[in-house]
Amino acid sequence: MNAALIVSSQPDLLALKPELEGAGLRTTVMDPTKLAALDRDFAGVLLLDLRDLSISATDQLAAASSEQELVVINIGGPDQLDRMPFDSPADDFLVLPTVPGELRHRVERALYRRHGIDTENSIRCRALTIDLANYRVTVAGELVVLTFKEYELLRYLAMNAGRVSTREQLLNRVWGYDYFGGARTVDVHIRRIRSKIEIHGYTFIETVRNVGYRLVASG
Repeated sequence: MNAALIVSSQPDLLALKPELEGAGLRTTVMDPTKLAALDRDFAGVLLLDLRDLSISATDQLAAASSEQELVVINIGGPDQLDRMPFDSPADDFLVLPTVPGELRHRVERALYRRHGIDTENSIRCRALTIDLANYRVTVAGELVVLTFKEYELLRYLAMNAGRVSTREQLLNRVWGYDYFGGARTVDVHIRRIRSKIEIHGYTFIETVRNVGYRLVASG
């Protein structure tokens, strides 16, 4: 989640790219006419300029954000205020011109609200901490050694803490759409992850019978 994509042709928004990079986000720019070509596996922050895009296009992306691990922020000028309805599925909105630092602050707050990612680029769930920058997992300060697939599976569950993910969703998001293994693969990896992180009396992953798994956000 350390990537940002600005979908805009407006100079005032493009000029804020260094502010996002200063927040540790690898930031690129996409022409609004190319939005349909957005990589379906993109995970990060999408900044969508309503001066270039329709609200239906931005809402469609925002509605799919839980599947795509997106944080969506709508951007506009004063004339676009009435195009930012209260029931929009976007995570936040920003009206330009703005004060220095506001965009970075809104992005950081949106990341924390959506995925529990703090300003140090870590996900924290009770005693469990996932350092996204260094691929490091600890439980109550104790380092846990995971394989890459175990780490990616745990990261996905943590970024969607409290929400149930089916085995099929986990296969698609962690192994990829072209993976031909069965759901049993997910069960085996979950069992291995549990044996490594559910120590000192902690329970983090809940099995939802006949559906899938979720990371328990509290308790």
